[in-house]
Amino acid sequence: MPTPPPFITEALSRLGSMLEADGYALELSEAAGSNLVARIEAGPDACADCLVPKDMMRRYFEDALRPVCELGVPRIELVYPGEQT
Repeated sequence: MPTPPPFITEALSRLGSMLEADGYALELSEAAGSNLVARIEAGPDACADCLVPKDMMRRYFEDALRPVCELGVPRIELVYPGEQT
């Protein structure tokens, strides 16, 4: 899958850093129709089941993207540890 534009990656860098501090990795890609896929993987010391509910996490992503997305925030597909796309 293609990578998102740099302004998307930069807007989500703080959120990615926060996830990294808790032992998670964030991988971003674009899907059909300019939708954003955010895959969160648990590292060896992270709890795969300890993330906030997806609707809450999606709001974090939307809040981070809103200031940089002139045409509206893209649809965000979250993939949590252990899930397949």
